[in-house]
Amino acid sequence: MAMYKFPLVLFLSSIFFHGVLGEIVCEELPNDVCAFSVASSGKRCLLETYGREDESVGYQCRTSEVVVERMANYIETDECVNACGVDRNSFGISSDSLLEPQFTANLCSPACYGRCPNIVDLYFNLAAGEGAYLPDLCNLARTNPHRSMIQLMSSGEASGPVASAPASAPM
Repeated sequence: MAMYKFPLVLFLSSIFFHGVLGEIVCEELPNDVCAFSVASSGKRCLLETYGREDESVGYQCRTSEVVVERMANYIETDECVNACGVDRNSFGISSDSLLEPQFTANLCSPACYGRCPNIVDLYFNLAAGEGAYLPDLCNLARTNPHRSMIQLMSSGEASGPVASAPASAPM
């Protein structure tokens, strides 16, 4: 009989540990922390809209198919959200925000770029999807904000380091 108690204790303690460790499941997150979070599976959480029966719009946190390398079980801090100039209530995040000089200045600031690897990784990948290299875009944004917008709008077809840079994230 004592033999069967030990596995039962291990099983119950594993359930307890699961709760203590606080595994993140996107669908269980409140909407106000969903955006810029990464589930325990390593996949990004995203805020989506859906139509309700009363024809109003509802919001729900969902798991995306985008896997974040070297990061899981992570909810972005308010400090990073503020420093990077992003909005937790955003949905449908796109590279269009990189065309806004004020947003790019926030993203490329030392307070964001140097301290918020989750947000930087997200926008690094969005920029790469447009054929741009975020570190070069940030360097241009610091020295000539209008030139950085031209580089991004050209989708990497402009000559220079943006078109020929490697596609690995800076971390």
